Amino acid sequence: MQAQEAGTDDEASWLPSLITATPEEGFELAVKMSRTSVKTIQPDVEVLKKLRPAYAHDPDSLIAATHVVAVNFRTIAEANNYWRD
Repeated sequence: MQAQEAGTDDEASWLPSLITATPEEGFELAVKMSRTSVKTIQPDVEVLKKLRPAYAHDPDSLIAATHVVAVNFRTIAEANNYWRD
């Protein structure tokens, strides 16, 4: 995945903004950001599938994954002024 250059209309960005209407939408975006980062770091789907059993049943790996989502959610919440008016 390559970053889109400012001012080009080649493709719509998958992340045009961190602004969301609700905290729930913000959380969904945090999960998408986290999953997209994994796919960017390891683009080989077969490798991802092969590794999944190793971390899917490892509590430490799952806790680490939730931490990544939480960090992304915090970033989104801050960008949305914590959904305050």
